[in-house]
Amino acid sequence: MLKPFAPRLHEMMKEVLMSPEAPGPKIHYYMIRGGEVKTNITVWETGTVGGEYIKTYGHYHVGQLDETYYLAAGEGIVILQKRKEDADGNPVDDEIEVFYAIPVKPGDSVFIPSGMGHLVVNTGKAWMVTYDDSPVNFEEVDPVSLPGHADYEAVKKMRGFAYYVVEKNGKPELVKNENYKAVPEPQWLTPAEYAQLTN
Repeated sequence: MLKPFAPRLHEMMKEVLMSPEAPGPKIHYYMIRGGEVKTNITVWETGTVGGEYIKTYGHYHVGQLDETYYLAAGEGIVILQKRKEDADGNPVDDEIEVFYAIPVKPGDSVFIPSGMGHLVVNTGKAWMVTYDDSPVNFEEVDPVSLPGHADYEAVKKMRGFAYYVVEKNGKPELVKNENYKAVPEPQWLTPAEYAQLTN
């Protein structure tokens, strides 16, 4: 049975950092997995790595799978991106159709529809805590492994999402990831504005 606690180590996060050679905390974030019933809790470290705010690895869901993130403490930005598709309907990893940056505070929630890549960034000076209703595969035996319902390989190949969230003059700013071939202008939305798009 899967152990519920799963830390995400700096060594793994190097795969998706803007500056992988920069020093960072040993653990970037901590997860307690409970699945749809117990929910999953994630706690982020504070600070930056090479100027980039601490973030989750980022992934796309496999199959038809929605989830909702709820912010319990701290402040951050939910990053969402959707890949373009080729003529056969397959996603194109280095071409992004839409990119959303959604600042969140305690009490906010963000619905993530199937096919939407997502990660969350801690832009505050305190622990950031979320809970979500994503399912967990309790047949996985390695608590540090990446969940089987999620596709991390596309993100790893591109060394992160289409934009990195960096600190500039004490505020978050987006920096384009040059590994992508086609990237739209980012859209900054409030949770309420984003909810209007998904209703």
